[in-house]
Amino acid sequence: MNINKWHIPAEGENKGLARCGLDEQARPVYAAIDLGTTSCRLVIASPTPTSFQVIETFSKVTRLGEGIIQDNELSKHAIRRTVAALKVCAGVINEYAPICKARYVATAACRRAKNCQEFLSLVKRETGLVIETISSKEEARLAVVGCIPLLNRCIKRTLVFDIGGGSTEISLARITNTGKTFIEGFVSLPYGVVTISEAFPSKDLTDLAYNTIIERTHKILKEFDDKYKIFQAIQNQEIQIIGTSGTVTVLGAVHLNLNRYNRSAVDGISISKRDIYRAINKIKMLGDDGRKKHPCIGAQKADLTMAGCAIIEALCSFWPIAEITVADRGIREGILLDLMHQNQKYPNKVQKKHGRRGPYGRSWKNTRRTETAKRNVVNKNKDV
Repeated sequence: MNINKWHIPAEGENKGLARCGLDEQARPVYAAIDLGTTSCRLVIASPTPTSFQVIETFSKVTRLGEGIIQDNELSKHAIRRTVAALKVCAGVINEYAPICKARYVATAACRRAKNCQEFLSLVKRETGLVIETISSKEEARLAVVGCIPLLNRCIKRTLVFDIGGGSTEISLARITNTGKTFIEGFVSLPYGVVTISEAFPSKDLTDLAYNTIIERTHKILKEFDDKYKIFQAIQNQEIQIIGTSGTVTVLGAVHLNLNRYNRSAVDGISISKRDIYRAINKIKMLGDDGRKKHPCIGAQKADLTMAGCAIIEALCSFWPIAEITVADRGIREGILLDLMHQNQKYPNKVQKKHGRRGPYGRSWKNTRRTETAKRNVVNKNKDV
């Protein structure tokens, strides 16, 4: 993979970068945190010639957005759980210091919460982590970047949907003849698995609630489809469909009849529309107790999975989707690839700032830029 070819420019691309203070012979280490409405996820990785190698991951279901639909505020319990998880993240990051570059982002729950700034200030005081709240558009872009390794290069367009806890981002991307990827358009559904499960709080979504979600999704998708003529393109097999979320990976695990979740088995598989419906029906038939006991779902995701299934069924019933590629990857991976691209794009900046050549070494030194890159360099001791 050539980083220059797949890079999709960000809004405020150089935000949230930690300092790069590596020994010349050391492998550069990058860190990314995705603080979502449902989970807090950390990944630490080092670049390889084609992508990156994961060194450490951490994931915790914190339900930061729990109860947010009531008054648009993050609850004290949700904040307490999330800060505890972020303290673990900070500890892991410190173990791998110095971090070359890092970016820590929050999504729908923080976009919506009236007390977001107070929460982020508390996080900084308690953990030292500086977290930025990103827009729906930036969230969608990062999800596409994270899924780029799964793109079928024979198909020039792809539709990536990311079902979050508080919103669902759907992006249409195109691959040019030169191999570059850019987003044609995106739409954000103003609900995700947490907000749906709280809006319909029964243990099992009723048929009425399930169908309400499908109908509402269809209405939102219509304008998006009319603008970009997606229906016809999917029907002509001109668009690859990629899904990234906990629900999508659960569908993959149920489809494969896994006794326990296995990322390497699930990530990148394609599931036909028929098998998607079959897996959804299996999950429905389990009931609430069965989903809680299922090794690939569990008590923390039992209600959320049904909400996610409703969104997936809405997409499959609105568009003539033949199959979905399952992605156990997304925003975190997108952040990492972005950061590695930036270090390649501005090697002289790192060299000038730290008095040594860029951490990619000679084999990565294939681009030179003269324009000034805006940097937000944060002292490591304050940022991790």
